[in-house]
Amino acid sequence: MKQIMAQLKDMVNDQPTGWTIAVNETNIQDVTATLEGPEASPFEGGKFLVKFRFPSDYPNSPPLGRFMTKVFHPNISVDGEICVNVLKRDWTPDTTLRHVLMIIRCLLLEPFPESALNDEAAKLEMEDYEEYVSRAKMWTNVHAKEGSKPAQPKKDKKMMRRL
Repeated sequence: MKQIMAQLKDMVNDQPTGWTIAVNETNIQDVTATLEGPEASPFEGGKFLVKFRFPSDYPNSPPLGRFMTKVFHPNISVDGEICVNVLKRDWTPDTTLRHVLMIIRCLLLEPFPESALNDEAAKLEMEDYEEYVSRAKMWTNVHAKEGSKPAQPKKDKKMMRRL
């Protein structure tokens, strides 16, 4: 808990580029962050809500992360699950949440379709990049821009219990 609090305090005082952090004061293990779509990406201008849940054995296990705002991206499932190695096999107890946030932001700029959770987005990104960009921009406009109705991914009860 002390490590989570120290990292969160650091990030609240010095927000990571493109992110705004909100701490749940009643449950420090629940963190909500808003990612601003990076410039020069199909997600530019969007605001994406991402929820993190720290396990009881953190930092030995990575936090669980999930996009709560719908996003069309090869490495983000339609349910919001994020496929990024730093939250899985590359996790080490020294990894900070700030580092995780930077990696996720970079993932929006440079998808890795070879390890896709959204096969449709991955196929488009590899075979028809312009169509992929068009679809990602459309989803951003519909789900992540000011005035858009914040859409929640379909609820997978088993996965939501983990979050």
